[in-house]
Amino acid sequence: MAEEGFDFGGGDAGASATFPMQCSALRKGGFVMIKNRPCKIVEMSTSKTGKHGHAKVHMVALDIFTGKKLEDICPSTHNMEVPNVKRKDYQLIGVEDDFLSLMDDTGDTRDDLKCPEDSVGDEIREAIAAERDILCTVLSAIGEECVIATKINTAVDK
Repeated sequence: MAEEGFDFGGGDAGASATFPMQCSALRKGGFVMIKNRPCKIVEMSTSKTGKHGHAKVHMVALDIFTGKKLEDICPSTHNMEVPNVKRKDYQLIGVEDDFLSLMDDTGDTRDDLKCPEDSVGDEIREAIAAERDILCTVLSAIGEECVIATKINTAVDK
């Protein structure tokens, strides 16, 4: 009976990268998927259309990884996909070949994130040059990760 041909060796927890939410329940500052990209909503307006039309929600949002501006219009009663966004702070250990060496609060390290090519990346390079302790905030959604902010680490005992 065990020879059914099923392979369960590569299973995961089954957590989805997105979940549906009614358009009217979305809020400014929240997240939404527009054109299959995770975005943060920066503007929202609702317009009531004609006699038998549905209210429509107009959203302006910024891609959380690229900063690109995206817009969408959706009937307020329809569902839109919302990405599961996780935010985590890591202590910066160093930079090697444009890859950041980061450590989380449990002591686990990772070396798989590239240094951003924007002002955040400049802050990281300056902190390394000045040998300052900084925290890097990493945002992850739909299988992508990116350092989106840094702050000077004041919790380090010297």
